[in-house]
Amino acid sequence: MYLVKSPLVLQLLYPSLIWKQSRAEKNIYLTFDDGPIPDVTEFVLKTLEKFNAKATFFCIGDNIIKHPNIFKAIKANGHSIGNHTFNHLKGWKTDTPTYLENTIKCEELTQTKLFRPPFGRIKYAQIRSLKKTFGKDFKIIMWDVLSGDYDQNTHPEQCLNNVIKHTENGSIVVFHDSLKAFNNLKYTLPLFLQHFKALGYNFKSL
Repeated sequence: MYLVKSPLVLQLLYPSLIWKQSRAEKNIYLTFDDGPIPDVTEFVLKTLEKFNAKATFFCIGDNIIKHPNIFKAIKANGHSIGNHTFNHLKGWKTDTPTYLENTIKCEELTQTKLFRPPFGRIKYAQIRSLKKTFGKDFKIIMWDVLSGDYDQNTHPEQCLNNVIKHTENGSIVVFHDSLKAFNNLKYTLPLFLQHFKALGYNFKSL
């Protein structure tokens, strides 16, 4: 089970995290977690290019090491890079020193000031530690719309409905460039882009 729309109570509990962008303009901020990997990330890049859309890729450090050319392609296409830890650590089950060390290891590869905690799970102590280490301009990016593409019980039509129904001005939307998500992603992403492009939206990176 997952929540498609991030509850306001979570946003209030973690006010230092970024959940959305300005609602004033018709911009959507697509994000892709867990790559880069062959085929899936490459599909995403081709689809985004077709719609002249920019996005932010929260990359796992280990995948960057394994697939450096795909990582380079993301940057070459003008997309933003984010840190998603080196080994996709679950913050609630990881001690803070280990979590910080793993994030630093990934940061050495990504060279970014954007971070998304895997699974969206992070402790207050980990937030404080990251901010202290990387500085106040280090941004921890959450989301206000979760596609659910990774969930094997979510059918492609439901995945599309999730994002169509809940996305609005300034939404940060989460997809995954992973094998587990690919079946839903390859159906949903082109139709999502087509739908909101027709409504006059722009797709921007963070």
